[in-house]
Amino acid sequence: MRALTEQELHNLGMNIVGKKLQKLGYEFVAINSELKKHPQFVLYKKGEPTIFVLVKVSNNLQSPNDYDVLWMETFKEHAAKQNAKVWFAGIGVANAESVELPVFKDQPYYIAFDDFITITV
Repeated sequence: MRALTEQELHNLGMNIVGKKLQKLGYEFVAINSELKKHPQFVLYKKGEPTIFVLVKVSNNLQSPNDYDVLWMETFKEHAAKQNAKVWFAGIGVANAESVELPVFKDQPYYIAFDDFITITV
């Protein structure tokens, strides 16, 4: 068994978020799945402002929506210059047998993702 790398966990979270965004009817203007490069998704829907979606994957199933407030302030300034909205998607991913173990490739895992958090710009 091989543990998923940080990039593979991030890609898993990106796939979950991407599917939800498609169901909501958004078009992807840009997608960036590289770790620590933001935003991960730039969205378009006719009649709405541009939306930047930030995806953060962690092993925290209880509160996956925690984020670095200082970093978010910097990003909000960037979004304001682009007249864009900001959505945050915190995804918790954990091994199904024990949260103490890493998530292994091709093994069961739990996902904690309720919805997007709208960040006031």
